[in-house]
Formats: sequence, structure tokens, C-alpha cells
Amino acid sequence: MNVTRGFSGRPRVHDPGLPPGQYDAREDWPVLSAEVTPDLAATDWSFRIDGLVERPHTWDWDAAHGLPASAYEGDIHCVTGWSKFGVRFGGVSLDAFLAVVRPHGSATHALAYSHTGYTTNLPLADLTGGRAWIAWEYDGAPLPPEHGGPARLLVPHLYFWKSAKWIAGITLLDHDEPGFWEGNGYHARGNPWQEQRYSGD
Repeated sequence: MNVTRGFSGRPRVHDPGLPPGQYDAREDWPVLSAEVTPDLAATDWSFRIDGLVERPHTWDWDAAHGLPASAYEGDIHCVTGWSKFGVRFGGVSLDAFLAVVRPHGSATHALAYSHTGYTTNLPLADLTGGRAWIAWEYDGAPLPPEHGGPARLLVPHLYFWKSAKWIAGITLLDHDEPGFWEGNGYHARGNPWQEQRYSGD
């Protein structure tokens, strides 16, 4: 299993290295969603990548678990102000999925969408090179539904609204297309270290 460390896996104490405007949530993990938590069983979950790719493909639960396992250990940051240090997610690197579909050279951006209809946009560069995962475990246990289970997108170097819960698919594009929060005034990229919370930051 591959493990990628993000930031530095800091202990759960006050850390002067917090991104601007953030606080250490310690053991808490606030539940914040734009939608009602769906009743989505793992057997009903699927994940698709399409758009500017050579081979659009859909994985069911078993097929996704057949890809090489990978994990993220590090920190996560929410635009509402909380951060958690030293978290661990398990799943599969998004690079493994992208290797199957073979993105076109013209693909520059992605629109991620959830089984609920939620969307968020990301530069493709933020999803490649070991920077993003499809995650279904948290701290060695199945990811709880309220936190995006059975599986969520995980892009830990950006604010957590970019890590779409209940992930259903990603469409690759040659342009940026705002998602739900981005269309409602949030920043197009959401880098916590640059405090990119809202459009114009």
C-alpha cells in the first residue's frame, strides 16, 4: 500500500503552521453538507470518468477495490475555519483511475459530481501526481455516510469543499466550469495557504 504524507502529519496540538484563519479541530470533525446525506449502499455506488479521455470508464465497488490500494496521511482544512492534523484516509489514488481512461492532452480541468448532484471544479493538475484519492476508509474504518461514505473524492491540499462527498464521477474538460459553491461566490481553486475562500481572494 502506498502512503503519501501531506504537509507534515503534525500532532493534534496548537500549531503555528495552521493556514491563515484556521483553528485546530482536534478530535472533532464537523459535519457540513450542501445536501441531505443520501442512503447510498456500497453495492449501489459507482464511479465514472468521462469527457476528454480516450476510454470513458465506470467502476463499481468491487472493480474500484481491485485497483492498487493507496492511503493519505496528513492534514485537511475546511473553508469554514477548522483543520484536522494527522488524519488517515484509505482508498485508491486517482492516478490509478486516470491511467485506465487516458486523459487527452487538451484536458486541463475537471468537474467532479456526486450521487446527490453536487458539483465542484478543479484544475486537472490538482488531481494528478499523487495529490487526490477516491477514499472509502477513515482511520482504518469504513468512511461514515455523513462524511461522504461509501466513497468521497479526497483533495487534501485544497479546502475540503473540493473533496466532493458521495463521489459519482469526474468529467474532464478543456476549460474551467464552476461547480455548486464556486457558482455561489466561492473561490475557483480554494488553496488554504493562500486563503482562497471566496471569489476575488
